[in-house]
Amino acid sequence: MTQAETEVMPPRSREQRRRDTERRLAGDVDVWVASASPDGTPYLVPLSFDWDGEALLLATPGDSPTGRNLAATRVARLALGETRDVTIIEGDVEVLEIDALPREQGDRFAERTGFDPRTLATPYRWFRVFPRRIQAWREENELSGRTLMRDGRWLV
Repeated sequence: MTQAETEVMPPRSREQRRRDTERRLAGDVDVWVASASPDGTPYLVPLSFDWDGEALLLATPGDSPTGRNLAATRVARLALGETRDVTIIEGDVEVLEIDALPREQGDRFAERTGFDPRTLATPYRWFRVFPRRIQAWREENELSGRTLMRDGRWLV
């Protein structure tokens, strides 16, 4: 089916978009992580995550471009879903050494993602992303009202 043949879905309410976003945070395992170096050089990479209801927990090598960027700027932009059903999250980043996270949180991350960075020889760090702004939309008809969270507070 071509894009022109794709049926446009009716717009969801903001309440439904929030429910869909929370379901995606609880059910998805991978997220696109956009970061930038202090001089503004962008970098984009997919990473596994765990959502605890407050923050997204990510892990990546501390000396990778993403690890360096997140540690230096302490901000990230994340994308969940597909281009025609996307959730964009802008957040503040907390950096933790790999052994600083409580064991049960690391175990939960490993169980949920199938990946345990604590067992690798490469030095990883944890990065907790606290959402500051969340937007969700499918089509142009959902652009209005797409902001679901502002300043870390749900609007709906």
